[in-house]
Amino acid sequence: MPKVKRGRKPPPDGWDLIEPTLEDLTRQMREAENETHEGKRKVETSWPIFRIHHQRSRYLFEMYYKRHAISKELYDYCVKNGHADENLIAKWRKTGYEKLCCLRCIQPRDTNFGTTCVCRVPKGKLDEEKIIECLHCGCRGCASGS
Repeated sequence: MPKVKRGRKPPPDGWDLIEPTLEDLTRQMREAENETHEGKRKVETSWPIFRIHHQRSRYLFEMYYKRHAISKELYDYCVKNGHADENLIAKWRKTGYEKLCCLRCIQPRDTNFGTTCVCRVPKGKLDEEKIIECLHCGCRGCASGS
């Protein structure tokens, strides 16, 4: 018999609209976490998890801020229950960060020279022949000017 969750409020109206997508992304996240790491570099093991996390947050961002398909109560409920990253969504709302892949890419303490990640550099400024991937999340370019 499943555990009864006490003290939780039922989800707000509109939950049935986004629930199938969130369940599918949760299933994909579970598969990515259980995926074998054979033949991958150490940094590559977490890239699928970052991508799914980004996709889930972006889905809720689009539904609330762009399409206006969900209510403020439902958006707050999703953020509170961990379905979206509130800090990442806050950055997406600022100019120049519309395509940001993860928050680690803009933190200068995580890089060798105290700057942002290489994926934040516009593609026109880099060598065209080289394929550059972010070490943190595997992104190949999230600068808004790209």
